[in-house]
Amino acid sequence: MAKRAIFYDTETTGLSAQKDRIIEIAAFDPVQNRTFNELVNPKRAIPQESTNICHITDDMVKDADTFDIVGKKFIEFCSGDTILVAHNNDSFDRPFLEAEFTKESLEIPKWEYIDSLKWARKYRPDLPRHALQYLREIYNIKENQAHRALNDVVILHQIFEKLVDDLSIEMVYKLVYQTKSDTVEHMPFGKHQGKKLSEVPKSYIRWLDESNAFDKPQNRALKQALEKLNLLSKG
Repeated sequence: MAKRAIFYDTETTGLSAQKDRIIEIAAFDPVQNRTFNELVNPKRAIPQESTNICHITDDMVKDADTFDIVGKKFIEFCSGDTILVAHNNDSFDRPFLEAEFTKESLEIPKWEYIDSLKWARKYRPDLPRHALQYLREIYNIKENQAHRALNDVVILHQIFEKLVDDLSIEMVYKLVYQTKSDTVEHMPFGKHQGKKLSEVPKSYIRWLDESNAFDKPQNRALKQALEKLNLLSKG
């Protein structure tokens, strides 16, 4: 069964996963067309500088559930064979999420994650910046209420679809964390996805070439692998 991507985002009291707390968590499941959005009582005052960014106040979270409750709800929402996607996930959202689970003595689910910021930096090096709102402008996506979790998640999903095109979420996961020394051995997308490159019909490879599919940044490694196998002439 194919893995299911769930897009998520967190708002926090600060930048330290160990010292600060999550004050809002949101997620969007495009497969099941469901959303998750919960304010979280951090059991401490929200610094004014954080409120200035996310517009969440102490009064807004005073009656909200604490993370020991919200975390369990989030686990239920993300149940199944899922991959969690967030922008700047590896440096921000995942450390905060896992720190909250640890603080509340909750078992950390064995989710896989994709950092869409890393994907954008790796496969859109032509862009001068890769912040979520900058990518929104580049892809002509309607403006949202930035820095509120659910709004950012909805925008992220739209941006992600444009960033990865028709690649499966499993292939995106592989490619974003693939090192330069890794070699592509199987077709990563399309009707021949999963086949060894040597088994892919030459007519299909020729069609992809004529369609300029190999000009996309995320297909550079595939192009090099096909050239190495003499299945694609070097341009």
